[in-house]
Amino acid sequence: MYAYKYKDNLEYDYRPTRSLHVERPVHKHVYKRQTIRRKSKKTHSLSASLIVLAIVAVFTFCVMPFSYKTIRNILFIDSIAPITNTGVESPLIRNSEYKSGADLQTILYPTLSYLNNDLFLNQQLLAPTIYSKKNAADMYLSDRMINLENQLKGLNKAYPSIKPAIFVWSFETGKYAAVNSDKVYPAASIIKIPVLVQLFKSIEANQVSIYDEMTLTHYYRSSGSGDMQYAQEGRKYSLDDLAKVMIQDSDNTATNMLMSKVGGMDDINAGIRSWGLKNTHVQTWLPDLTGTNTTTAYDMAKILYNLENPSFLNINSREDIIKYMSKVKNNRLIQAGLPAGVPFIHKTGDIGTMLGDAGIVYMPSGQHYIVVILANRPHNDPAGVNFIKAASSLIYSNMLEVK
Repeated sequence: MYAYKYKDNLEYDYRPTRSLHVERPVHKHVYKRQTIRRKSKKTHSLSASLIVLAIVAVFTFCVMPFSYKTIRNILFIDSIAPITNTGVESPLIRNSEYKSGADLQTILYPTLSYLNNDLFLNQQLLAPTIYSKKNAADMYLSDRMINLENQLKGLNKAYPSIKPAIFVWSFETGKYAAVNSDKVYPAASIIKIPVLVQLFKSIEANQVSIYDEMTLTHYYRSSGSGDMQYAQEGRKYSLDDLAKVMIQDSDNTATNMLMSKVGGMDDINAGIRSWGLKNTHVQTWLPDLTGTNTTTAYDMAKILYNLENPSFLNINSREDIIKYMSKVKNNRLIQAGLPAGVPFIHKTGDIGTMLGDAGIVYMPSGQHYIVVILANRPHNDPAGVNFIKAASSLIYSNMLEVK
């Protein structure tokens, strides 16, 4: 039995339940609000549908044709006419309605024409560096040569305009001397030592070969030291040739070519980090006249130490590196303070305000030691050369007495 009663715009619905009467008030305006909500939902649904249709239309008529052309050109056209540094080889493709994938590749990889370290199917690639599992070791430090340090500081008083950083270490005894050895200095051309090591790390990882050739282009030309900046464009050089002139002539153009070959500054810095050189950074191509590439005397000593570490470089790499570094033409710094005929492998650096030299001295007794001297100075002040020469002579005299 149902009974309905209306009062004050409220509808009371009496339905039989366990109780005698249950009142359930329902406002009449509820039905109106529900109708409005249904209309609102229909409007939103229609708007969303129109937006989706517009996106599908844009994708269908704009994106898909471009993607189709690109994929078709890469899969079919480029297999007939490979991409080269000078463009597409086939005249048929050059005159085609659709260009080869070379344009797309140039957009996606704008530096690939000069930053590459691999070649596959006649296409240049920039492959990630695969580092050898061989690790750099830390030098064993035994007794500190306080007397030598005091002598070097006393020498510095005679050259007040020079601000030096020095590290000396004996292979046989582990004795060492350090003056500001952890202070960060501009690396100048001494940064070419880690570039050389990274090259041979890449060779050991089978990424490149010492016999690979590179072509000199205008992009690589660099002012400053070295004669390659004046060489004819298009001339080819083996990596062996480039490594030789980079170290012996301190050629900046050769350095930039090798840096690009091993993956650029990022890969060199990754290698430096993996070797545990905490304060050495490559931040710009050469010449770095403002000194943004940095190092410390200790970092350079550590990398020199590992040149003789068979767990870091194989014997072929070590022999080639020593061969390059034993014939450096600049002999006016540390070598000038050594007795005539004493073997010395090294690399110098000079950017005017910073002068430096880093290497290994082989004494007649069979002992050998590492010596790194970095010197901040007034621009081109000859006192810098004189200080390094005098410091080298002083160090050699003390190392003769080390037992």
